[in-house]
Amino acid sequence: MKEIFARYGISLSEEKQALFERFYTFLMQENEKYNLTAVTEESKVYEKHFVDSLLCVDKLCGKTLLDVGSGCGMPGIPLAIAREDLSVTLLEATGKKCSFLQNAVSLLGLKNVNARAEDAAKGAMREKFDIVTARGVARMNTLAEYCLPFVKTGGFFVAFKAKAEEELKEAQNAFSVLGGKTEFIVNKNLGGAERQMIFVKKIALTPAKYPRGNGKERKCPL
Repeated sequence: MKEIFARYGISLSEEKQALFERFYTFLMQENEKYNLTAVTEESKVYEKHFVDSLLCVDKLCGKTLLDVGSGCGMPGIPLAIAREDLSVTLLEATGKKCSFLQNAVSLLGLKNVNARAEDAAKGAMREKFDIVTARGVARMNTLAEYCLPFVKTGGFFVAFKAKAEEELKEAQNAFSVLGGKTEFIVNKNLGGAERQMIFVKKIALTPAKYPRGNGKERKCPL
């Protein structure tokens, strides 16, 4: 499937391509048990999951990355495969998905990745990461409260979205409250569909009371 990566200008060594092949096989095996993804055709998985995760890989600056709500491992695992210089943490609240992630990391032999299940935004992981990613987890105003508390000042929260102009407008208050501002947006076309990677820079510390918890981030977004 290297031609799919090449189509989007993504260059990977044969060793890294082999890791993606192994990850695809394992994902499909585990999908029968855990229903991790509705996309199963090999070329579609490569495009809609693997390539999508790497569309802004060249824009990521820093050494530490946290992937919030990692689910079936996107974008965290593809980023870890492509960027061995990144130390990647996968954060997933659902136990069975976290087990899948831990097993995938072990199978692939990724030394730069660990998977965690706890909600740690008010603990030792708070404001410790250069980059925090989230892909399709929630609307931007909710995502901001989930993610910005983990980002160190000067770092970036990166949201992987489809067309998100409306979400961006409604998230401006959340960004302001939580210490972030929209820095730039990477626009890409993926198989005829628009994709946006929104880079929100952390310009100030997030007040200690955020995230509020108990589902308030979704029920009463900032």
